[in-house]
Amino acid sequence: MAAMMTIARREFRSYFDSPIAYVVICLSFLALGLMFFMYRGGFWQVDRATLQTMFDYVPFGLSCLVVPVVTMRLVAEEKRSGTLEMLITLPVKDSDVILGKYFGALGLVLVLVLATLAYPLAMFKFPWVLGSLDYGPILTGYFGLILFSAAATAIGLLISALTESQAVAFFITFFVLVVLWFLGTAAETQPGTLGAVLAYVSFQSRMQGFNRGVIDSRDVVFFLSVTVIALVIAFRALERRKWA
Repeated sequence: MAAMMTIARREFRSYFDSPIAYVVICLSFLALGLMFFMYRGGFWQVDRATLQTMFDYVPFGLSCLVVPVVTMRLVAEEKRSGTLEMLITLPVKDSDVILGKYFGALGLVLVLVLATLAYPLAMFKFPWVLGSLDYGPILTGYFGLILFSAAATAIGLLISALTESQAVAFFITFFVLVVLWFLGTAAETQPGTLGAVLAYVSFQSRMQGFNRGVIDSRDVVFFLSVTVIALVIAFRALERRKWA
């Protein structure tokens, strides 16, 4: 546990030792602000006190930019620089390496997610009071975002563990997460069993309940299962490299 936490702290701190964290946070807030307030009239077009559009945009933004950028270097950079061999020969477990890097990356993603609390606080508490806000969907929405972030970060770590190039890891993670998101849109156009299967594996479909204020145990189990499976496969990939 101590080794895992040491790796996690080192990984989390390394993002702020370079421009990565600052660039990702600034670009994400700029893009979210433009989408939330300007796209198709944004928040003002809805004409009611709700942040549902924000919860519609944040997961897509995490899939397109944040998670691919944050996770692309986790293992791929260690392979390229040759430090992975040194790391896995140290007296630490392979699981400590994987979990340490995972929690370090997830920590940065959650910092960005929780930073979006500035929107409801500024708009509905201080300095502006634009109406009475229903906090039920807000709480469930953030709970869903945490589960989504956990699963997406695990997928990004897995892809980084399977590649040796940061660029390749970025584009594959981007592609996989965007496909998993838009399967929900595709499911709406497909009848019968195919539509049901696409909706079952779609991150977009799984997030809809949280955005409406409903916590479905099946959605919780789905995201947790994706997280665990991705981490286990990443662990096996690292373990296989150690004995290769």
